[in-house]
Amino acid sequence: MKKIKVFILLSFLAGPIIQLLGQDPNYSQFLNAPMYYNPAYTGLYTGLHARLSFRDQWPALPYDFKSYHFSADIGDRNLPGSGGLGLMLNTDNDGLGFIRNFNLGISLAVRIPFSAMTIGQLGIKASWLQKSVRWDDFVFSDALSEKYGNVYKTGFIPPANNVLNLPDFGVGGIVQFANEPGSLSGTLGLAVDHLFEPDQSFLQTAKAPLPRKWVAHADMIVAIGGSNGFNVLEEGALKINPGVIYQNQGNLNAFQVGMNLTKFGVYVGLWMKGAFGSYSNGSMVFLGGYRYVFADNMSVKFTYNYDMQLTGALQGTGGAHEISLVLDFGNISIFGGTEGSSRLRPHGRGGYDSRLECSEF
Repeated sequence: MKKIKVFILLSFLAGPIIQLLGQDPNYSQFLNAPMYYNPAYTGLYTGLHARLSFRDQWPALPYDFKSYHFSADIGDRNLPGSGGLGLMLNTDNDGLGFIRNFNLGISLAVRIPFSAMTIGQLGIKASWLQKSVRWDDFVFSDALSEKYGNVYKTGFIPPANNVLNLPDFGVGGIVQFANEPGSLSGTLGLAVDHLFEPDQSFLQTAKAPLPRKWVAHADMIVAIGGSNGFNVLEEGALKINPGVIYQNQGNLNAFQVGMNLTKFGVYVGLWMKGAFGSYSNGSMVFLGGYRYVFADNMSVKFTYNYDMQLTGALQGTGGAHEISLVLDFGNISIFGGTEGSSRLRPHGRGGYDSRLECSEF
């Protein structure tokens, strides 16, 4: 039996019927997919970092929403601009799977030291966006009988093209800071994606721009105790990581606030998510995970979270499951042989503090 989808859901393709603009997938573990939200995270820490995220939204429904994100970046201070290079891949299906999105991009960031304990990064992303539609799986309203269901032949003539290929761009900036004792560090950032709002319409008679997405985020890491006292780089310290992210895209505003904690490689977290605008919903996010250090400057982190839906209208959807895998390989360089500008070297060689080069969480 063919899948059924009412004709009005084509409106985001056709435009004139009703204005219904889609939003990008949203990951609860946004700190484990930082380049997805801000390309300035590219190469923020030295070495090679690879991240994989999978999210299953509303699994109790007959057709859930699945999204995947992969990113890899390398921070190399011998790189011109002394920032980093990155690769990102995103894919998701819109509900029943009639519409699929694929996005492959590269990112580049430059590093700007402000002081020994404060640096900035500016990043840019250029990507290829592909959207595909399976027209044969749609059932249109003129094919439906009130008594017998889908029995008529539709008068809709689908466009010859069922695949769109579009360029897409994003930019962002980050300020990273730490205090002298090493007990506190954090980031502040602002980014905008879909900078030129590419047209997603499959119909030549209408436009369906992908709305520009604005992202503002902040997080902080506070270390308590440890064999070396208060130090965010000390594995034995209890590290508290509060954070907040706000997103605006089209007619949707979304926020998330909460914190993660880690000690001896074990992670727990509690977050509150909310969305408001064309519709409102809220959920509570419970997170757990573990980080295993298997060699010097080499580690793997696995985290899982469950989103418990709080909004009455969406209760019974099953919430959401999300898994993240993060691989860190320090001291990897692809541009050897030169030291670069003294302003872009760690503290002690004429630049900023070397603790800003390491991932603390």
